[in-house]
Amino acid sequence: MAAIEKRSKQDWQDLDRDHHLHPFTNHKELHEVRSRIITRGEGAYIFDADGNKILDGMSGLWCVNVGYGQQALIDAATRQMQELPYYNNFFQCAHPPSIELAKLLGEVSQPQFKRVFFAGSGSESNDTVVRMVRTFWDLMGQPERHTIISRKNAYHGSTVAAASLGGMKPMHRQSGLPIPGIEHIDQPYWFDSDRSMSPDEFGLATARALETRIEELGPDKVAAFIGEPIQGAGGVIIPPDTYWPEIQRICDKYGVLLISDEVITGFGRLGEWFGADYFGTRPDFMPFAKGVTSGYLPLGGVLVSDRVADVLIDRGGEFFHGYTYSGHPASCAVAIANIRLMQEQGLVDRVKNDIGPYLKERWQKLAEHPLVGEVRMVGLIGALELVKDKQSLERFPEGNGVGTTCRNFLVENGLVMRAVGDASVCAPPFVLSHDEADELDDVARRCLDLTQQSGAAD
Repeated sequence: MAAIEKRSKQDWQDLDRDHHLHPFTNHKELHEVRSRIITRGEGAYIFDADGNKILDGMSGLWCVNVGYGQQALIDAATRQMQELPYYNNFFQCAHPPSIELAKLLGEVSQPQFKRVFFAGSGSESNDTVVRMVRTFWDLMGQPERHTIISRKNAYHGSTVAAASLGGMKPMHRQSGLPIPGIEHIDQPYWFDSDRSMSPDEFGLATARALETRIEELGPDKVAAFIGEPIQGAGGVIIPPDTYWPEIQRICDKYGVLLISDEVITGFGRLGEWFGADYFGTRPDFMPFAKGVTSGYLPLGGVLVSDRVADVLIDRGGEFFHGYTYSGHPASCAVAIANIRLMQEQGLVDRVKNDIGPYLKERWQKLAEHPLVGEVRMVGLIGALELVKDKQSLERFPEGNGVGTTCRNFLVENGLVMRAVGDASVCAPPFVLSHDEADELDDVARRCLDLTQQSGAAD
């Protein structure tokens, strides 16, 4: 008996409406427009129930780095399901897939990372970070160091602690967040500033906001700073080159733990294994998820530096934290196969030296379009800032919806990109061919034209 029955598109839509609550969704609106039913994926493409072939310019949700249909990953999951589909890592137990993956993660990350704590998602990984950070300072005899500083418009997940770390006001308003002990400073979003400073000056100024806040709170109260190397869900905010070196200097000066949230930027997205490698930081924690399995199965975790792990091990006793699916064997087996595939095919280097520069060259030419105020891209993650006036870079009024209009045109024309306010963002799979990069650029240009012609930009 087949696990999934064959149904018509309308049947799927009806069942979805009647039974399924979606993430980050206005359900009343969804019930009016109906869900797009995605039925399969192949390479850089997804296919819907109408048979439409759609270039996946978002790698699913920033995660399907190696593309769809990679048999090595499918085989790894199958073999592990047959041998040991599940066992936990509680009660002094372990299993080969989690051990092997922990070792492999240490090999592809910076030298200070030899240990990893597994979770099931990026949100769980950042919840774990909060627990570890505060436990570390307790064990160091500084229990008052519990405040974690993050940034406005950051996204670190959807659980209570992770959403508190994030700086998205709608999430906070809806849930009575943040929890105590979380502070937020300005993000390094030069285009959204008054642009009175050069990008380099702005990068230093926004980084130094961290030092100001540490001094305001008291250095003996600040436990850690968390930041995405590039803010993904915030709109692909690429900080000026001066930003991260200054953040590192400040953390070093005050002994503040540095958390590099690698959920989106990890595993090759920027043309390096991790965003910390790209920007030259030396973090104490690297939460990860998404690209570790290329989304084939759920898995997250936290790479923990020796500085922290040694204290947790030597002084901590029992760490009262964990998840049923921490180090799930099938997920770990897929992650191993995924990382090895990336190594064997040189996909990280391909992002850095081949497909990344090729797409960026095409992407940058979109800056010529009358609707585009700025283009941004590093590796295979980029954004187009849509503006009301190209000369003054005047932005559209809040709620104008031009970004959503453009996104809808993109999907109708066979390309998935994401609208974040008035920014159109992309993060295609690493297996994207040059021809597919050309297609992505051509469709994006066409849909910018359609958006302009629609009147939404008036």
